[in-house]
Amino acid sequence: QVQLVESGGGLVQAGDSLTLSCTASGRSFRSLSMGWYRQAPGKEREFVAYIPWSGVNPRYGETVKGRFAISRDDAKNTAYLQMDSLKPEDTARYYCAADRTSDRVIWINHPNSVNTWGQGTLVTVTS
Repeated sequence: QVQLVESGGGLVQAGDSLTLSCTASGRSFRSLSMGWYRQAPGKEREFVAYIPWSGVNPRYGETVKGRFAISRDDAKNTAYLQMDSLKPEDTARYYCAADRTSDRVIWINHPNSVNTWGQGTLVTVTS
């Protein structure tokens, strides 16, 4: 059973950058697609980004496209979310997720089908 631990959240100002990390336990990381979602208070969960196990053709949510970048380091069993030009509306709890599927429809439209989730890390962006 894969377990995910997020880190890197914090309090930043608008325009700042922040990098989130998600480290997975277990030996199967190379076969896992990894993703990030977020949920702000009173709002629904929102797809942020995902990267297939191959590392090819990551996808991004419309609200973060061009500002955020997802990457992975298979040697470290870790996925990253580089967040630049942060805005107050990026304030949310960010959740890492993992699944063997690389089907972007599932990742983007059916996150309830994604198998494994972390506990989340809080990002607060002040104006």
